[in-house]
Amino acid sequence: MKQSVAIVQRDIAWSDWKANTASIMALVSQLASDIREGRRPKVDIIIFSEMFLTGFVTDPERIADRNGRNISFMIDIARELDAAVVGSVVVERDKEYRNRMYLITPDAEVMWYDKHHLFSIGGEAEKFTAGDQRTVVEWRGVRYLMEVCYDLRFPVWSRQRGDYDAIIYSALWPKARREVWRTLLRARAMENQAYVFGVNRIGAEPTLEYAGDSMAVDYRGDIMADCAGEATIAIVEIDLEKRTAFMERFDVARDADKFIIT
Repeated sequence: MKQSVAIVQRDIAWSDWKANTASIMALVSQLASDIREGRRPKVDIIIFSEMFLTGFVTDPERIADRNGRNISFMIDIARELDAAVVGSVVVERDKEYRNRMYLITPDAEVMWYDKHHLFSIGGEAEKFTAGDQRTVVEWRGVRYLMEVCYDLRFPVWSRQRGDYDAIIYSALWPKARREVWRTLLRARAMENQAYVFGVNRIGAEPTLEYAGDSMAVDYRGDIMADCAGEATIAIVEIDLEKRTAFMERFDVARDADKFIIT
């Protein structure tokens, strides 16, 4: 079982939904053309960063999706590429704001995860409501654990329970802490023996700079793709048969500590 994964590292026009949707559709159209012409492999899933349509805006009431336009836009991408689309956006539900990561399929199936660990140091917890559900989504035979940015720092939340093959981290991770990002992505892959895809942005917002460093890491902790500081789309392959063979020889989970996660 193999699957092709595209990770998209790009600059984001801060707080400008129209500019971002236009630039993303141009990017997607070019990728679709490259796939049709054989310049790029077909992809099964394409992953964008956290808040990929606006950048990180601290007044969510101004950018929250109330009419489903983000879902409609992501469905358009999914159908153009015949691939699932992943990225987080701000939504309002019952007068609460959530940093919601969607996985949306070409058939318009909508699955989501609400960011659990809110960055209270930066005031995120004052504006947003944390999710309380760990979410694993299966797409074309691969099981993905869905997580957002700051979740990366909390290994208990991503603990392997034998229920996923890969972790997706959509993030807006500041340049000042780039080595933490790079180190923890590999750590989560090694300790859970799973593929890890971490997608960050480049560029700057009014108060923060972003170095990028989007990465794809395999189940051994080896880096499959490193976007460094470039605007790019990196495409890598998941091979579940190779992962299974590795696990049969070196399954550390059998010796893991037993505890209950509440």
